[in-house]
Amino acid sequence: MNIYLSLFLSFLKIGAFSFGGGYGMIPLLKEEVLRNEWLTESELLDMIGVSESTPGPIAVNMATFVGASQAGIVGSLIATLSVILPAFLIMLTIVSLLKYFSSNKYIEAALKGVRQVVIGLIISVGILLFVDLVFGDISARAFDFDYRALIIAVILSTAMAVTKFVFKKQIPPILLIVISACLGMAIYAF
Repeated sequence: MNIYLSLFLSFLKIGAFSFGGGYGMIPLLKEEVLRNEWLTESELLDMIGVSESTPGPIAVNMATFVGASQAGIVGSLIATLSVILPAFLIMLTIVSLLKYFSSNKYIEAALKGVRQVVIGLIISVGILLFVDLVFGDISARAFDFDYRALIIAVILSTAMAVTKFVFKKQIPPILLIVISACLGMAIYAF
């Protein structure tokens, strides 16, 4: 299949069937990227980290990177536009119909059900990323315990918990990204 068509269809599917924003689409993104052999699992994990630490939604950043790595600027444009096209069309439809159905009990119930799936997807992505980073690619039976990743995760989790429960505040996400980058440079340099 033509690479442009393959990028378009894959990222259109990711955009159409991923609910809950960036974190909710990571499992489908991972499946598509690895199935098409556009990135290795290690490259994918690195790009998830880079996509999270750069401005913009993770799906758009990942689509742009994968498209560019496979088919240059045209590939990045195709992948990026196709991943946002479903959300754009769905939101356009919802906004135009919302005033008519906003108080419908079935619509409210459906949205509550979708929220639960989104929560589950986000939790599963967090667990899968943690396991992949600390224990290696378990699905490929490439067990490679990385104690340094575990140290960084423990430090960040402790800092977030202490800040939340002792000081009743949250650490801003940007500061967490900066702290984790600094910890990564310090811990992995040794």
